[in-house]
Amino acid sequence: EYSCEYGSLKFYALCGFGGVLSCGLTHTAVVPLDLVKCRMQVDPQKYKSIFNGFSVTIKEDGVHGLAKGWAPTFIGYSMQGLCKFGFYEVFKILYGNMLGEENAYLWRTSLYLAASASAEFFADIALAPMEAAKVRIQTQPGYANTLRQAVPKMFGEEGIWAFYKGVAPLWMR
Repeated sequence: EYSCEYGSLKFYALCGFGGVLSCGLTHTAVVPLDLVKCRMQVDPQKYKSIFNGFSVTIKEDGVHGLAKGWAPTFIGYSMQGLCKFGFYEVFKILYGNMLGEENAYLWRTSLYLAASASAEFFADIALAPMEAAKVRIQTQPGYANTLRQAVPKMFGEEGIWAFYKGVAPLWMR
C-alpha cells in the first residue's frame, strides 16, 4: 500500500522527490552561511571571518540580506537532487542489466560508483545555471538582487554560456 515496484516510474519519481527534499531544502536552509562564505572568498579584506561576514552583511543589508540567493539555491539544488537521486537509480538498474545479475552483484561497488558518477554528471548540468545566478546575486554588489533580475541580465551580457561556465568545476568537485 505504501510501496511501489522497484524500477517503476513511480519508484523513480519518489527517488527524485526525495532528492528535491534532501538537496533543495537543506541547501536553502544554509543560504546565510553560504552567502558569507562566498563573500569571504571574493572579498577577504571586507569579510574577514564568518562572524565578521555575518555582521557586515546585516549592517549593510539587514537580516533580510542574509537570504540573498535563496531562490536560485532552492531551484538549482532541487534540480540537482532530482537528477542525482533519480538518475542514480536509473543508471544503477541500467548498468546492472548490462552486466547481468551475477556480475552486477560481484561488481556492485563499481556499479554503484559508475551509477553515481553518471547521475552526478547530469545533476551538475541541472544545477549550473542556478548556481551561476546565485553567485552573481551574492557576490557582485549592485548586479542583481533577485533571480528575476539576474537571469535576463546574465543572458543579455554573455548568452547561454553565462549559465554553464561553472559546470566543469562542479564536475571536478
